[in-house]
Amino acid sequence: MQHPRKHGLVGGDFDRRDFLKTAGATGVATLLSTPAVSWAASENPVKIGLVDPITSTFAALGQSEIKGAKFAEAEINKAGGVMGRPLQVFVEDGAGNPGTSVDKCARLVSQEKVDFLMGTVNSASSLAVSQFAQRHKKVFIATGGHVDSLTGTSCNPYTFRTCSTTWMLTSGDFETLFKKFGKRWYFLTTDYAFGKSEQTDYEAQIKKAGGSVVGRALAPVGTTDFSSYLIDVKAKSPQVLCLLLAGNDQVNAMKQIAQFGIDKQIAVGGALFELEQAQALPPAARYGWWTMEWYWKQPGTPHVADFVKRFAAAHNGEYPTARVWFGYATTHAFRLAVEKAKSTDTVKVIKALEGLELPPEVALQPHLPVYRAADHQLLISMFPGHVNSGGKYPDLFDVSTIVAGASIAKSAAEMGCKMPSL
Repeated sequence: MQHPRKHGLVGGDFDRRDFLKTAGATGVATLLSTPAVSWAASENPVKIGLVDPITSTFAALGQSEIKGAKFAEAEINKAGGVMGRPLQVFVEDGAGNPGTSVDKCARLVSQEKVDFLMGTVNSASSLAVSQFAQRHKKVFIATGGHVDSLTGTSCNPYTFRTCSTTWMLTSGDFETLFKKFGKRWYFLTTDYAFGKSEQTDYEAQIKKAGGSVVGRALAPVGTTDFSSYLIDVKAKSPQVLCLLLAGNDQVNAMKQIAQFGIDKQIAVGGALFELEQAQALPPAARYGWWTMEWYWKQPGTPHVADFVKRFAAAHNGEYPTARVWFGYATTHAFRLAVEKAKSTDTVKVIKALEGLELPPEVALQPHLPVYRAADHQLLISMFPGHVNSGGKYPDLFDVSTIVAGASIAKSAAEMGCKMPSL
């Protein structure tokens, strides 16, 4: 077993014992114990630096992205690597912090000499790493930071994004929430870039549809007690309580909403829900209408069932989540771009990524997504639906429909992207 600190498997002063203790899930432990493929000593590996939160309120989401990337790494190497070269994914803990994420990227670039960067869950880290990538002329594919500006007003030639924009997330289920439950909304939002971007997008749609916002509350990241916010929600009596939280914050809020009985009186929903969160909730706190960005249950979609089976077999029966798919698809996107460019040269790989369509065995959804050349946004499908409150893992969500990302995404110009030239 390689020592993780020496070989960049985890971040600087965060050793293997700490990683396994924090990660908890056996699937994450498996990532660090996967045997390396044997290659000739002369082989020059293609290196990807992955910075994701292994700790912090976003830890479960980051760990899932890591699992997906490492699963793809093993798959690619088993099939012969990238242009006959081994692929290495070096993992660092960004701790959901912009400064830490940038520091870890700097370590990966200077010490590990990585060719490319990927990762991030929270939007503030995505924006910070994007700026780092531009300064250092490294291709960065954001896996999980959704803020519109990343591929909008802050777009740059070196940054691509696999997950959706907040506009796509909110558009995925706004009409259902508005028509099914009512026009009077209350927002409980995480006080950082992602939540604020979601709220801005929802409010634009509410205004256009003739609805009203009866209350707004911003909760700091890491909030554990939501009682003061929920007292105000009950006083304002909205028809829709829109939760724009993430990670453990959303889990804690949903538990307390159930304790207050609010979910029985007011429709609860929001832009984004994750299988990781559904797993963490007790049955009484599983409710609401949300949007998933990928879901494992897609009858009739080619390759999905086989992927789920392979992943579960490698992870002690654990099912893949949207975050797993983000890590998996992004790693394969780099492989496809390098093979298309026949090079790891930054400019050539950027050109290869622009307009790259993920093939069905990587896309794992009915509408094949494309990294749009104009703003480098991947146009993935949205999976709106509702929590299956009586379900058992992994069947915890009922998808109402699968919406093609291209049908709801704003154009690059509408998003404010004016892509600088290289």
